[in-house]
Amino acid sequence: MTINWPELVTAAAADSTAALEKGAGQDWSRRATELDWNCRETLSHIALGVVGYAGLLIAQPTDRYITLFSSIDSHAPVPAALEGIRIAGRLLSTTVRDAAPEVRAWHPYGHSDGPGFAAMGVLEMVVHSRDIALTLGIDWTPADELCAPVVERLFPDAPTGFGPAETLLWCTGRIALPGLERRVGWRWDGRVR
Repeated sequence: MTINWPELVTAAAADSTAALEKGAGQDWSRRATELDWNCRETLSHIALGVVGYAGLLIAQPTDRYITLFSSIDSHAPVPAALEGIRIAGRLLSTTVRDAAPEVRAWHPYGHSDGPGFAAMGVLEMVVHSRDIALTLGIDWTPADELCAPVVERLFPDAPTGFGPAETLLWCTGRIALPGLERRVGWRWDGRVR
C-alpha cells in the first residue's frame, strides 16, 4: 500500500487540534503529563519540530540542525495557538509533497527523506497532543490510520500483535503493553530503508 505522507501530516494536524480544542477553556499552564513542559510549551515544541522538519528537507544539511526556530505565541488564545499547529502541519505537508525522492537531510536519529520527516511530524503532533489531552482530561487517542504508517516507518523493531495507536504509544514510552514494560530512553530510527 502506498502511503500519501503529505495527506497524513495534514490529517494528523487536523485530528490532534480538533481534540485539543475541546480543552481550550482549561488551564494550559499545567505540566503536560510527565513532560518537562506545560501544555502551552508542548504546543510550541510541536511547532518547533514540525516546522523544523520542513526546514531540514528544504536546506538538506548533512551534519546539523538548521537555524530556523518557530514557536507558538505564548500570549495567543488557545484556538489561535492550535491554528499554529495546523499551519505547521501544512508547511511540512507541502514540503514533503515537493521534495524529490532522493532528497536527504540530517537528523540525530538518522538521515532521512520526505516520508521519514513526515512520519516524525505526525509522531510529534499525535503523541504530544495526547500528552496535552491527558492533562486536560480529554479522552483522545490518535487514530490507528495515523499511527500505523509512523510505527512502520520509524520503529522497525516495534512489537506486533497490538493496535497501531497503542504500539506507537508504547514505542514512545507513554504506556506499557501486556508483557512489555513501559519504555525508557526510547528513540526512533529515521534512516531510509
